[in-house]
Amino acid sequence: MTAQSPRHRIGDAARLSGVSAANIRYYEREGLLARGARADNSYRVYGDADVHRLRFVRLCRAMDMSLDEVRALLALDAHGVHSSHAACATLDEHLSHVRTRLKELRGLERALQELRGRCDGTGRECHVIEALHERADAELVPLPLPVARRHV
Repeated sequence: MTAQSPRHRIGDAARLSGVSAANIRYYEREGLLARGARADNSYRVYGDADVHRLRFVRLCRAMDMSLDEVRALLALDAHGVHSSHAACATLDEHLSHVRTRLKELRGLERALQELRGRCDGTGRECHVIEALHERADAELVPLPLPVARRHV
């Protein structure tokens, strides 16, 4: 990719990359993207390489990669480490996280189905709210619901 002078204002970079302007600013603060150059009118401007990088980040985030995982892949790319298997190691770690999360989600699905079973539509009343209150009252009893961990 050839370097070009920055020419896209942040709104255009957002539209071209599919990343919101707010997220572009956030990625700049997080070091995933270099701060946009400033035009004479003080607007941030970005080049085609920046837009491509934003697309790369968006793709990784769409695969639920954490910012640290994206950062690691960007660092490998910046250092031209394409022949090593470091990127595979990063993906293997992420795949492990995804598998763990899938297991948690299957447990959540079972718990929701059980809760949904409290209201089968045959009686005059639905007992879902009642069941939620029962679970809330049993706060010391371990719930079958997994504690979802946010992967950022």
